[in-house]
Amino acid sequence: MKVNRVILADDHVLIRHGIKKIIESEPRLEVVGQVGDGLELLHLIKEVIPDIILLDISMPNLRGIEAIEEARKIHPEVKIIILTMHKSRQYLCYAMAAGADAYVLKEDSDMELLTAIEQVLQDNIYISPVLSNELSESDVDVCVKNKNFPPEILTTRERQVLKMVAEGKTSKDIAELLSISARTVEHHRANLLKKLNLSNTADLIKYAIRKGYILPIA
Repeated sequence: MKVNRVILADDHVLIRHGIKKIIESEPRLEVVGQVGDGLELLHLIKEVIPDIILLDISMPNLRGIEAIEEARKIHPEVKIIILTMHKSRQYLCYAMAAGADAYVLKEDSDMELLTAIEQVLQDNIYISPVLSNELSESDVDVCVKNKNFPPEILTTRERQVLKMVAEGKTSKDIAELLSISARTVEHHRANLLKKLNLSNTADLIKYAIRKGYILPIA
């Protein structure tokens, strides 16, 4: 019996513990690693080769969307399941365009997660029924097949820097996290302002909140 290796990526420890219990109720699945942000995930999968990655969209340092793209470069064949609270079609399409194999709502995880894993291991796409029932077949096809959604003017690195700037990190902090120079970070910040036609860091933060890179402070 093949045991599929699973990595969990979510910044909430209690959620990871709950998901781990669900996964390990199935003998063919084994959790081999847990991380709290997208950058940690990329470091881990270079050391531990997973069959399946479960990740949230909203994580520190690197969103799940960008983490999908980077994980695919490292392990093209890995199955990736987004496990999220976001119910919007926009986030679903972001995730599928980035290369996710499944999109499961956290509220459905106790009932749907093992089904989603079974489906993606059979090379099928899976979407939580709460969402799939609200979308036409053509809507789902657009989300799954349109790899240019959304039209993106920012590079992956610029999106990484944008998120970290919005989280309040300094150029030095960002340089250390991304293993690049502080001067390169400043170059990316300047490009962000120019591409987005913005004036300052405050504008970048507002843009990041509006586009879902970070959540607004309650």
